[in-house]
Order: sequence, then structure tokens, then C-alpha cells
Amino acid sequence: MKTPIRLSHIVLATLLAAGGLAVAQTSDVYSLRGAAVDDPVVPGKAYQNVERRMQRNYRQQPPLIPHSIEQYQIDLRANQCLSCHDWTKAGERNAPTLSMTHYLDRDGNELDHIAGTRYFCNQCHVPQVDAPSLVNNIFRASPDN
Repeated sequence: MKTPIRLSHIVLATLLAAGGLAVAQTSDVYSLRGAAVDDPVVPGKAYQNVERRMQRNYRQQPPLIPHSIEQYQIDLRANQCLSCHDWTKAGERNAPTLSMTHYLDRDGNELDHIAGTRYFCNQCHVPQVDAPSLVNNIFRASPDN
């Protein structure tokens, strides 16, 4: 008695899956950005070049990048940020030096080179942008930072 019920469930599940696949293949998919899903959309240039450091909004916020990094190579082979901001070059390039925490490994040991956990700068640091808010925001910076 259990075998016919199981078989009917398997047949029903197969039919529903096939029907759902057919509907998914024929339905139109719309994008929130107003273009077809497979159309490339090039964002406008939103960077503002500010020659001063911007105020941080909370304690321990990573500094914002005051220049474009659009053409910077940051991958396993190269990190162009280090050509100016590494402690060995920052003085001659008049660039801010990386924090010493960037030269500590996971165990707190000091290294002569940037730690692997801090190598990809744009994990934490982002360029400053002058862009409209995507959603309403009532965030206020901490008064004591």
C-alpha cells in the first residue's frame, strides 16, 4: 500500500518540477536597474578627488580612499596600493603610511611585509563617492570620534 503512494508522490513531484521549469523558461526576468539582465551597465563616474582626509563616522572605521582606484591592480600578483602606501615608500610619495596592524600576522608577530590578511585593501577601504543614497538614511556620526 505504501509503494503506490510513494510512486504517486514521485510522479507528482516530477510533473511539478517539469512544469515549473517550463514556466521559468518562458517568463520574463526584469532587472531593478532598468536594463535587460544580460546588458552591461556602465556606472557613471562618482569619485570625487578630495585632497584632505574625510572625517570618519565611527571609531575604528577604515579611512576612505580620496582618489580613484579604478585602474589599480589588486590581485594575487600585484597590489598597486603598496607602491605608495607601504612603509618603505610612503615618505617619498607623500602618502599616508599603513597602520602597523597591517604588518602583524594572525598571532600578533611583526612582519617586514604586509600581512596576507591585510593584502586586499578594498576589503575594508573604499573610495569616497558623491552618490545619491539608495535608501533613506538617518545615520548620524558619533560625536566623539
